[in-house]
Amino acid sequence: MSDCDRLRKSEWNVRTVGLGVAQELVRRYHYSGGGANTATYRHGLFRNDGQECVGVAWWIPPTKSAANATWPDDWKRVLCLTRLAIAPEVPGNAASFLLGKSMKLIDRKRWPCLVTYADEMQGHTGAIYRATNWEYCGMTAKEATWFKNGRMVARKAGPKTRTRDEMLEMGCQMVGRFAKHKFRHVVA
Repeated sequence: MSDCDRLRKSEWNVRTVGLGVAQELVRRYHYSGGGANTATYRHGLFRNDGQECVGVAWWIPPTKSAANATWPDDWKRVLCLTRLAIAPEVPGNAASFLLGKSMKLIDRKRWPCLVTYADEMQGHTGAIYRATNWEYCGMTAKEATWFKNGRMVARKAGPKTRTRDEMLEMGCQMVGRFAKHKFRHVVA
């Protein structure tokens, strides 16, 4: 990547965005095609001279078991980067810029441990997390991945975990079993 293809920090900013903005960006630019109906934080990437949001970092608490496996000291203080989506025309280092700024906007006294995953199904290795000083925690167990109408559908729905039969009844198709690279970022 040449210098002219890199994001110039002085020309960009990151600020809170509404849930609808986050959902639309994820629908357009994230392989999952969707996300949760809630968020703890949603941060958007903007050019200083424009109003169009071209990237989003979306944070929610993970499941209790995922939080406990990540930081057993206090699982209620773990926050998960659930979606990171960037428009394809944005410079290559925009994701690390957005992620770094987003992390600074999070109340790290309330959320001292952050967790995220890089999906092996998509060929992701977690380079963005390594570049922003996250700790690599290894691979998760392989889990079934389900899609319906081009959107990923989670087995977990609120407090309930859907069975295989329930997923099939909903019209979902399992596309395979995949592991994810797990990363965490802890402040003292």
